[in-house]
Amino acid sequence: MKPNMKSVLTLTLIAAAASVALAQTQMRVGMAYDAGGKFDKSFNESAYNGAARAAKTFGLQVKDFEPTDPSQVVQGIRAFATDGFDLTIGVGFNNNASITQVAKENPDLSFGLIDDVSSAPNVASLTFKEEEGSYLVGYLAALNSATGVVGFIGGMDIPLIHKFEAGYAAGARAAKPGMKIVAQYVGTTPDAWNNPSKAKEIASGMRSKGADIIFAAAGASGKGLQDYIKQVQCIKGAQLPSGVKFGSDNFAKVAKSAGYKAACAGNTRPMFFIGVDSDQNYLGDYDNNPATMNHGLTSMLKRVDNAVYTLISEVKGNKFKGGQRVFGLKEGGVGYAMDKFNRTLISSAQIAKVEAIRQQIIAGKIVVPSK
Repeated sequence: MKPNMKSVLTLTLIAAAASVALAQTQMRVGMAYDAGGKFDKSFNESAYNGAARAAKTFGLQVKDFEPTDPSQVVQGIRAFATDGFDLTIGVGFNNNASITQVAKENPDLSFGLIDDVSSAPNVASLTFKEEEGSYLVGYLAALNSATGVVGFIGGMDIPLIHKFEAGYAAGARAAKPGMKIVAQYVGTTPDAWNNPSKAKEIASGMRSKGADIIFAAAGASGKGLQDYIKQVQCIKGAQLPSGVKFGSDNFAKVAKSAGYKAACAGNTRPMFFIGVDSDQNYLGDYDNNPATMNHGLTSMLKRVDNAVYTLISEVKGNKFKGGQRVFGLKEGGVGYAMDKFNRTLISSAQIAKVEAIRQQIIAGKIVVPSK
């Protein structure tokens, strides 16, 4: 039977209308990233991973905005709001002013802010107890340092990063009261998050002071530390400063690459970095062989991905609520990374110690300083 052309046209129009309706009802999320870009292998990328996971789970649309200049931020965020996005998230405290301004202009829309607290009631401010996760990695650093000196490289010299330093130093001294901590910041402007050459220079100076394990909370600048350790691999006994000497050799039995053996023969000890925000342990696998000794001791995990995913899921379920929310050890917001890249570095006995410490912090028996 020959189809009725009027019926075909009607069905086509219905299908087209349904497609438009679906596009209009599909949840849309705007992500405004901080300096360093969304693929910084650290803070921004963790936020990106959370949004990507939500997009896959809920079938929603995520649009990114990566400003090339700070003056562009408010326009980018306002564009999401003007287009009626269901949720717009500002990644990083630098986006506070812009998120707050646009949120107040659009009180019926939902917004999120990572790492700072907005005064707008329709902004969910997601903050973290960075000092708690940093305490754990500081504890591990002290247990494994051969020199009794560990380093901390901060990005921008601000209270947020002081929390990392305070927790790290407290954890190191809790594990070994005589530990020496050397700390330095990359800079005082947002450029500090994306200056790996300066971080590399700082790492060199710390090695000359005897630091064999260095924790960087510096965004994309942390690559400078990782590159420096890849270059030198170890610290040599003959180069130790006055008053510093090797007191342990925890990694003597760990298999090492031929390149390491050639560069670090004699009286030496391996150097390690501690990653931040995301699990960066794999970045210490300089010979592409997890079976040999890697130079990423662990990473202080700041689960921005989980926080972003949770916020998106709440908006999806019409359960959005503005105001501050804090993610610490108890909430699973911070922690430390264990994987195939550092299993041979950190013993089960050390893990047991750190897990006991973690439970004491959660129970309130240990109060970690934040400054």
